[in-house]
Amino acid sequence: MQGLVSVKDAEISGKRVLVRVDFNVPLEVVSGKAVIVDDSRIKSAVPTLTFLHEKGAAKIILITHVGRPEGKEVEDLRIAPIAQHLQTLAPYSEIELKENLRFDPREEANDEAFAQELAALGDIYVNEAFSVSHRADASIVGVPKFLPSYAGIRFQEEVERISEALTPPQPALAIIGGAKFETKQPLLEKLVPQYSEILLAGALANDLLKARGLPVGASLISSGTVPHELAKDFKIVMPTDVVVAVDSTARMTNTGDVRQNERIVDIGDKTTTEWGEKVRKAAFVLWNGPTGVYEKGFVKATDALAEILTSASCRALIGGGDTGAALSKFSFDPARVFISTGGGAMLQLLADGTLPGIEALKRKA
Repeated sequence: MQGLVSVKDAEISGKRVLVRVDFNVPLEVVSGKAVIVDDSRIKSAVPTLTFLHEKGAAKIILITHVGRPEGKEVEDLRIAPIAQHLQTLAPYSEIELKENLRFDPREEANDEAFAQELAALGDIYVNEAFSVSHRADASIVGVPKFLPSYAGIRFQEEVERISEALTPPQPALAIIGGAKFETKQPLLEKLVPQYSEILLAGALANDLLKARGLPVGASLISSGTVPHELAKDFKIVMPTDVVVAVDSTARMTNTGDVRQNERIVDIGDKTTTEWGEKVRKAAFVLWNGPTGVYEKGFVKATDALAEILTSASCRALIGGGDTGAALSKFSFDPARVFISTGGGAMLQLLADGTLPGIEALKRKA
């Protein structure tokens, strides 16, 4: 993207390099000890850390947040277990990982004095936290005002691969899940002219079904309404059959046969087959969000589509934690299928064409 300068173009030797990373990884307490459940975000930063080490950085100071401590120190959200794990992936003596940024309320308030305190830790700044660069926090947009600033290796790759999805090769297919239609509306309006079809799943599909006069029972729906222009645009495709549930009892049925007390929890087998064929025929697939309530065990359709995608020939951009987890169950070529580290940041970059973190780097370039 024009205006971004890569860390590969920075003078590193002998410098203190302040790196904003996103090590906000899921932690579980096992036998009284915090254990990292998924270290993919940590691994995504390793190429930049290795590059800085090999180029002779005097010190590599890493700053990150973990969880939502709301400006207070929370024992279960301390950095220590992450720092220990990082040493197994990037065992460089010059690396120092600072304590959780969000223990200080000034981080999320984008306090200028706090940004200056952080900037004083380094001679140059590198943003390797694409996944939080849609947040106007002090460590994202404040620090670049005070230091020469660069995009990390993974950050640059994220921007390039996501930008490709704005002008995709044809035929292009989008699969968009999740909830809150009103937040996804700008994205859908942006995608409609560029994509052959947009397949809606999750609560978004519930909103479209309702807007088209079909029953949704007790399913999760948005508080707003679907604009008429989108509701009548049949490039936006809804499921033809769904899985519905009442308590622990589930059944599969056509979309017009959802009973008043039932919740839609996934797309059905017929829809999965139809959408799988669309994936196989596509030149490009953009996919964000599972097709069902993945965290409640309704994973069948999402995993089936993930397997089809990994064996197809199309290029693909994947966002969202559950979607990425589904893809990661299967082997694939990362040059063809790219899993973004940030679902929310990815969607905002697609909708707006930029992010606060990108603009902050461009101002210093």
